[in-house]
Amino acid sequence: MAVMKFGGTSVGTARAMQQAITIVATKKKERAPLVVLSACSGITNKLIRIADAAGLSRLDEAMAIAGEVRRHHLDLLDELVKSPAVKEELTVAVNLLVGELELLVKGVDIVGELTARSMDMFCSFGELLSTTVFAAAMKEQGHDALWVDVRKVMVTDDNFGFARPIQALCEANALSMIKPLLDAGTTVITQGYIGSSKAGKTTTLGRGGSDFSAALLGAWLDENAIEIWTDVDGVMTCDPRLVPEARSIRVMTFTEAAELAYLGAKVLHPDTIAPAVLKNIPVYVLNSLHPQAKGTLITDDPRMLSGMSYGGLVKSIAVKKGQCIINVRSNRMFGRHGFMNELFDVFSRYGVSVEMISTSEVSISVTVDDRSFNEELIRELKTFSDVEIEHNVATVSVVGDNLRMSRGVAGRIFSSLKDVNLRMISQGASEINVGFVVEEHDVAIAVNTLHREFFSGQETAGIFEIPAGSR
Repeated sequence: MAVMKFGGTSVGTARAMQQAITIVATKKKERAPLVVLSACSGITNKLIRIADAAGLSRLDEAMAIAGEVRRHHLDLLDELVKSPAVKEELTVAVNLLVGELELLVKGVDIVGELTARSMDMFCSFGELLSTTVFAAAMKEQGHDALWVDVRKVMVTDDNFGFARPIQALCEANALSMIKPLLDAGTTVITQGYIGSSKAGKTTTLGRGGSDFSAALLGAWLDENAIEIWTDVDGVMTCDPRLVPEARSIRVMTFTEAAELAYLGAKVLHPDTIAPAVLKNIPVYVLNSLHPQAKGTLITDDPRMLSGMSYGGLVKSIAVKKGQCIINVRSNRMFGRHGFMNELFDVFSRYGVSVEMISTSEVSISVTVDDRSFNEELIRELKTFSDVEIEHNVATVSVVGDNLRMSRGVAGRIFSSLKDVNLRMISQGASEINVGFVVEEHDVAIAVNTLHREFFSGQETAGIFEIPAGSR
């Protein structure tokens, strides 16, 4: 069996949703899959806008956007569903869900406060609506499909906005509620991203949590594959918006994929990898708009990796914009212990995550998200050090297995960037990542130069084939 997760762009229009239905129907010929859907593209953002407007008592604005959400899904069903009876039934279902959304808007408006719990409820409507339309359209087209509310399976803690599942309870629910349906040949359609607390209150797993949901369900059901369907041909050698010549990577390890995710690659949510690694379940990243493309296989299975060629070792180049460098200098660092502990305690107390680090005897440079820190943090750092801030920078990371142990790779990286001003360099203990910081206006030239250096001609990690029968 397989878990098939479709992202927002893969179900965002009637044409895209029909393509996803066709892909699922093809998979069903082998064995009934579990289908996990995101909200239609753009809908979650609309729901957040609705919530914010309701919290600010802008009732008319919130209700107008809710009307847009209603219209989007009614248009979807109008194009996808042909039977008047089914169309009428589905229209009622969509109107009921949007009616609940409008009641929530009015409740928040009356109370005058938007809580984290209310925000999770607002955000859940995207997945509830997309799966309702998808399941009904599949059934009308003659497929044995059933809509299942994942909140009865995905029981989480009360950390609204970033809830974590209660593993033992969730696994028992998945085996008792979902597996019998799949074993009977029924395609199960359910939601990513959302869950519920033990008290039955709707929770969310954080933005990008649909990938996490799919991986968790795959691990609990002991599936033989997790398929992440998106709008690109797998994990790319670089962001194609920056490098038009970027190509898909055929095979990569879990470690490489996780590193890329944390370094800014947008295809996979970082937490997706963990449940798959636990059960060694292969993850496929595929293009629902181009299902014939081979996509990317992510695995640690030696048999599946046996056909891969590492070429020049580099697999991909990841970029994370919107960063800033905080340079900290203090003579207290020289030959004394405890300074690092004091420094990072400040970042911890202000809830600021450090991305990249570079040190010398009397100074340390770190990168953080430009939006994540405030003047209070800087003032506290200045009480025991000299501080300098550099805005409008980006981290660029070159990723591939065993880079640190490969002679000449670092030399090739930095000699190819001789015309780019490098503001900071970091490698440390990582064997698969060499990172540096450039000014944002230099990102395009830096990544295009690196891509030509490592992915030109035959020296590319994108030329090998996935072993036959792996998917």
